[in-house]
Amino acid sequence: MGGSGPGRRARNSRRSSGFGWKCVTSRRPTRSCRRRRFSSRGARPSPPLICGFIDAQRVVGHRVELICRVLREQGLAVTPRSYRSWKAATSVPARVCTDAAVLDVLRGLKTGGPDGGPLPEVLYGRRKMTSWLRRNGFPDIGKRTVNRLMRVEAMNGVIRGARTRTTIGAKPGADKVRAADLLKRNFRTGAPNRAWVTDFTYVATWAGFVYVAFAIDLFSRAAVGWSIATVKDVAFVEACLSMALWRRDQRGRPVPAGMVHHSDAGSQYTSIRFTETLVLHGLAASIGTVGDALDNAAAESFMGLYKNEAIRADSPFRRGPLRHLADVERLTMNYVHWYNEDRLHSLLDYVTPTEHEGAFYADQHLLPGGEDPSGSAVA
Repeated sequence: MGGSGPGRRARNSRRSSGFGWKCVTSRRPTRSCRRRRFSSRGARPSPPLICGFIDAQRVVGHRVELICRVLREQGLAVTPRSYRSWKAATSVPARVCTDAAVLDVLRGLKTGGPDGGPLPEVLYGRRKMTSWLRRNGFPDIGKRTVNRLMRVEAMNGVIRGARTRTTIGAKPGADKVRAADLLKRNFRTGAPNRAWVTDFTYVATWAGFVYVAFAIDLFSRAAVGWSIATVKDVAFVEACLSMALWRRDQRGRPVPAGMVHHSDAGSQYTSIRFTETLVLHGLAASIGTVGDALDNAAAESFMGLYKNEAIRADSPFRRGPLRHLADVERLTMNYVHWYNEDRLHSLLDYVTPTEHEGAFYADQHLLPGGEDPSGSAVA
């Protein structure tokens, strides 16, 4: 019987394309198209691929029933009902989309730094990461969601190590005449530049120990000054104070007379030379008791953060071993900038020290005469 009748042409016109064949509208399929069939031994395309092909054919005007019939003729068992059920099942829940977006951000923190290294935000735990994500495109994200997704990415935040005891209690009768403790462990103030706490720590390098001193404003917990040296003499701590005073002057927020400068009872801070330096700048010296780290707990807390977030071997601020003083200077400069400008502080309701001070000064412009509501030097 003839092979060119109307029925034969109609069947040929329904030959499918996609997956390597001619289009549905093709009059006569190629010989390779006629030989190729899907069978139990062949690889069946995935439902998303089949749906994509059917969608593409619908765009050019073919009906779902016709497309599925041609596909069945080619050995691919698919019905219109299967196609529609697949399409209904492809609607992704909102939680899956949100999780994917958050995971993408978390993975970016692990590789978004210089040379593909981590960003400092990988140091955050669950609470700070929740606040950070709410400030960066996910205002309604919950802490349990953050906790779950951080576990997926094996992100735990920085954990402080065991404390090393470096303060030795004073022997009876060893106290000397020195400045009184004006803070009395009250590490809160009502305004910037009312009280600073200061201390220094050591960092091991290949060339030997270097010493790093910091001055911290108790209002915003901002690191207002720092210095690094290979010897821990009076000039070393004076350099830290000089930087802090200079930075406040440069920002138009000079330190008022009588501001409290609090430290521990180290020999550098109790020396006659440093005491005279404080008097020349109009600052009130305050020194804690010997051998009691709690009298300078705010500074000790910052030192712990600095060691755990900046100095530890896996810190995002490190680019290899600390060989000499210049490596510590570069690391410290980057850390202080991030700490003041970007790091969220739980004591400040999860804002940065710079934002906290900026909000304070903005409020002052709204008060009659711009008076200082704090009243006393230490509130």
